[in-house]
Amino acid sequence: MKVLVGKFLEKESSSGIILIFVTIIALIFSNTFLSEFYNTFLHTKIEFRVGTFLEISKPLILWVNDGLMAIFFLMIGLEIKRELILGHLSKLSHVTLPLIGALGGMVVPALVFAAFNSADDFALRGWAIPTATDIAFALGILSLLGKRVPTSLKIFLMALAIFDDLGAILIIAFFYTAELSVISLVFGTVCIFILILLNRFKVTYLSIYAVIGFILWICVLKTGVHATLTGIILAFTIPLSVVNEKRKHISPIRTLEHFIHNWVAYFILPMFAFVNAGIDLRLISLEQMNNSVSWGIFLGLFIGKQLGVFSFVYLAVKLNLTKLPTNVSWLQLYGVAVLTGVGFTMSLFIDSLAYVDSSIFFYTDKLAILLGSLFSGIIGYIILLNAKKKKLI
Repeated sequence: MKVLVGKFLEKESSSGIILIFVTIIALIFSNTFLSEFYNTFLHTKIEFRVGTFLEISKPLILWVNDGLMAIFFLMIGLEIKRELILGHLSKLSHVTLPLIGALGGMVVPALVFAAFNSADDFALRGWAIPTATDIAFALGILSLLGKRVPTSLKIFLMALAIFDDLGAILIIAFFYTAELSVISLVFGTVCIFILILLNRFKVTYLSIYAVIGFILWICVLKTGVHATLTGIILAFTIPLSVVNEKRKHISPIRTLEHFIHNWVAYFILPMFAFVNAGIDLRLISLEQMNNSVSWGIFLGLFIGKQLGVFSFVYLAVKLNLTKLPTNVSWLQLYGVAVLTGVGFTMSLFIDSLAYVDSSIFFYTDKLAILLGSLFSGIIGYIILLNAKKKKLI
């Protein structure tokens, strides 16, 4: 298990570093003579058609956000299921601290955002934007600190981010779902039933799950529920461990996770960052930045996340509900709490659901995400750089 965690942390860390460079490239494209090419690329129409029976036509940016991100959520689902059954989240003592921290990291930022936007119902749709943590970015920053940060702290951040992702999934399902199509919902339910049967009969052929999963994705896309939730549903129906005819234990989940993790870390997330982080800064003035949505997002990420995570964890420890990770000081934990304000990928994703057209706010909402994540990353890094490990007694 330690080897698996190590490989996971390594991939997420390197992916976070790649995301930084891709974001810079996207900003260069959108703020130079390449901006016209960049916008044309984002809005290139791609069609999927099966005779007259089925037609899906979307611009490339939506294929990334609705399609490729479903694979990202599939990986998240696989990680959550594995960690809940066999990993660091399988024991209540290991779950309590990151779960409480994640809860604080969702509640407080949402309250901060609501405090700025309670008078505007449309603006209030973005309340969930500052509640997310980008695990790849956060672990990428931690990796730059090397052995200064104990492994137990990295695992705490990983577990907290997993609960954050689970919270984001529930938020998307309940708060960012359009009107439901009954027919598509029925077909989607049939697909889910088939996937459950495949799991019950211990079917290990991943190609069968892929075909049913693709049909389910189309059904969910047509229902009005966000299609990325298909990834979570599919992940929880794939068997964790099966004994084959040769009496050998095989793990379809680990096989699939191993196959898609590199694709997610080195292609899907960078592609998502490239198509969503390209903000034309030439069109944004300081006056435009001074709006309730921008302040709610920025302060929600930079202040709300660290305040929520640290205060909830501090109270939980003081009330003897749980204890700090091994060999971790309070200052180090505070540094990680600040890092949870690096929302980036998930915040941009929720932003795209809350405000379909960011031009309404002159793209200041996306810029606020970048600034909140940037401040959280830099300050968190500085705190952890100067924090000392807790001395063992």
